[in-house]
Amino acid sequence: MSWQVGRVKITRIVEMDLPIPASFMAGATPEALRRLPWLYPHFVSADDSTLNLSVHALLVEAPGLRLVVDTCVGNDRPREFTGGEALSTPFLAQLSEAGWSRDGVDAVVCTHLDVDHIGWNTMLEAGRWVPTFPRARYLIGRQEYEFWKGVDEAEQVAAMADSIKPIFDAGLVQLVEQDHVLSPEVRLTPSNGHTPGHVSVLIESDGARAVITGDMTHHPCQMAHPDWTLADIDSKLAIDTRSRLFAEWADQPILVIGTHFAAPTAGHIHRDGDAFRFEV
Repeated sequence: MSWQVGRVKITRIVEMDLPIPASFMAGATPEALRRLPWLYPHFVSADDSTLNLSVHALLVEAPGLRLVVDTCVGNDRPREFTGGEALSTPFLAQLSEAGWSRDGVDAVVCTHLDVDHIGWNTMLEAGRWVPTFPRARYLIGRQEYEFWKGVDEAEQVAAMADSIKPIFDAGLVQLVEQDHVLSPEVRLTPSNGHTPGHVSVLIESDGARAVITGDMTHHPCQMAHPDWTLADIDSKLAIDTRSRLFAEWADQPILVIGTHFAAPTAGHIHRDGDAFRFEV
């Protein structure tokens, strides 16, 4: 699945589908979901019990830049996120099928440092975690990194050890501000709340525009209800951020690509009464 935004091509590489109980999203009751018919059939199960999500990376090919946005969970590392199992997925084969090589990636952006966004920063090779993209600059928000390096929760400590420390040790990390510009077509923008230094990725080329959301929104139902939350560290700020950015993007020719949105993943936001809806 891919999209063309001016001279920029964006390709989705899926690591895993992620159906979750709707009850995980505060407010997403079956009755409330049924009042949003535009969510069906792509984003909610027919029995209203499940929100359809996805874990995927986005490959951004702009003039002079090959960028990977968010690197999923990764293989060979047990995570609570995956029920304690270590994944073994064909992620690298999919990368190759898309015409990309590990050595051909110029930059990696982690919109934030949750475990499902940093895993393929590294790979297990002869018992050691090594950078998956050895020629890339790994761009990590300075504010985001400063927060997470002080967190002592066991899963995050393990993720920092196997997915972040090796790329620092290799000298590949560039700590950046939240408005960092990667190229004339690609830049970061602050979208704090889900995490303290969260960023989204803005793309603009030949008059066409797109945004890669990161986890400032997990599911399109939040467009109708920005106050519905899922694992946001600062819920109030996350709600404010969603409300502000949805209003900014609504009724504009901006392709919104959800980092956790199930297929078809991308669409446009439109005003719908006092809130918004997502059209694919």
